[in-house]
Amino acid sequence: MKDHEIQSISDGWLFYVKASFAIAIVAVVAGIVLVPGSFLIKGYFALSSLFLISSTITLSKTMRDQHEAKRLINKVSEARTTKMINEMT
Repeated sequence: MKDHEIQSISDGWLFYVKASFAIAIVAVVAGIVLVPGSFLIKGYFALSSLFLISSTITLSKTMRDQHEAKRLINKVSEARTTKMINEMT
C-alpha cells in the first residue's frame, strides 16, 4: 500500500471529536433537566434526543461504509485495468 493511500487521523482531531460529542450530550441532558414542564414532556425530549443521536451515528457509519466500498471497487477495477494493459504490452 502506498503511503499517500493511508489515511490517519491526528490525536488532536480525535480529542476534538470526542470532546464535542460529550459536550453536546451534556448540553442536551442539562437542557432537558432544566426545561420547565412535566415529566412527560422531559421524557419525550429525552427519547427524541436518544433517537437523534443513534440515527446520527448509524447514518455516519453507513456513509463511511459506502464510501469505503466504492474505494475498494475502484481499486479492484483499477487493478484489472492495469493487469489488462500489462498483458497487452
